[in-house]
Amino acid sequence: MTLHCSPEPVEALLARWRIESREPICAYVYDLDALQRHVRWMREALPHGCELYYAAKANPEAPVLRTLAPWVDGFEAASGGELRWLHEQQPAHPLLFGGPGKLDSELVLAAALPDCTLHVESLGELARLAAIADGLDRNVPVFLRMNIAVPGIGDTRLMMGGKPTPFGMDEQDLPQAVAMLREHPRLRLEGFHFHLMSHQRDARMQLDLVRAYLDVANRWKAAYGLDFAVVNAGGGFGVDYADPSASFDWLGFCTGLRGVLDRHANGLRLRFEPGRYVSVACGWYAMEVLDIKRNHGEWFAVARGGTHHFRTPPAQGHDHPFRILRGNHAPLIEHERVTLVGQLCTPKDVLARAQPVEALAPGDCLLFPLAGAYAWNISHQNFLMHPAPRMAFLQAESMAEEVCYVRAGGPNQLGRTAASPSSLPSPTQAT
Repeated sequence: MTLHCSPEPVEALLARWRIESREPICAYVYDLDALQRHVRWMREALPHGCELYYAAKANPEAPVLRTLAPWVDGFEAASGGELRWLHEQQPAHPLLFGGPGKLDSELVLAAALPDCTLHVESLGELARLAAIADGLDRNVPVFLRMNIAVPGIGDTRLMMGGKPTPFGMDEQDLPQAVAMLREHPRLRLEGFHFHLMSHQRDARMQLDLVRAYLDVANRWKAAYGLDFAVVNAGGGFGVDYADPSASFDWLGFCTGLRGVLDRHANGLRLRFEPGRYVSVACGWYAMEVLDIKRNHGEWFAVARGGTHHFRTPPAQGHDHPFRILRGNHAPLIEHERVTLVGQLCTPKDVLARAQPVEALAPGDCLLFPLAGAYAWNISHQNFLMHPAPRMAFLQAESMAEEVCYVRAGGPNQLGRTAASPSSLPSPTQAT
């Protein structure tokens, strides 16, 4: 199974919107059924002895969390704000809280939640958390996040460890950390957290990393007389935006993982917390073409929206793939190369450069796939004070109903309409 989401439901919704509104389209559309199929496939491929958490920083929208909830063991937060949001939206699910630079108030919040495990990043953070746990007189489950070197492992362009970074503890700090845990029995060691690479597309290399994590954890377990049950191997499974079929081989990884667990786990469970790989394919970003112009011999299509809504292309440094949903106007250009830009007053507002198109006219829609992760939520949304994109969440809850959620504004501002499967719903704007 590859990272794929059919464009047909999205294109049908956009066609409906064109009829209903004179405003040029600018929207995110999320296919929740596609998301559910993908996370179920991921879960079912995992071997026994593995846990699957979702890193909510990839996309924390409430309908996304609800869709994932039946298929994941819990959710990972990387800030106090995310932690509060996840607890509000998914109070019955276990939570993980990681990231450097945690505030004392955030540590207090995490310690007070009924089922939250903290990933401790430093000796200083461990000392602060110990004082908080003692003050609250509460047992607090913790993982120690470790930054270890794994000889023979390559790298990616987004390294989280294996070299000097702000993430995790150096192995030389482990004896002091173990001593602090023994001095403060309110802190309960649940395991170790390792996450050295993001954008990792090599399944064999990931298996080598997991093998090293398990071997190191078992070595520490014996050397320090520790009692813990889980190794968190993080996420970071890479996505190839230009060729989704070249993305991380999840099925091959899970197949190889069985042998790694048999030979190296020694009773330890493995925990994974992917984000991008889970939700990226369910999202689409749509921009309606406002103007087409030639400038110094090159064609530009200016569309409603831009990188303040969809920062993924400049953040990843690529020309994002796209589809064209033709409108009713005759083509203004045919068989040309066109640079796709937004409305911002900056030359950096580029989503794809010099891309070949068969035909394009004002009123056509540019439809960008793989926009379900690190897209809207990482964008500089308030720059130039353009309005937020429309948002829709498509889901066929049963054979007799299709549902579309639409919102504009902050999280949890949702409207809902329903219709028969013979026609898409008429979205209603939430207030």
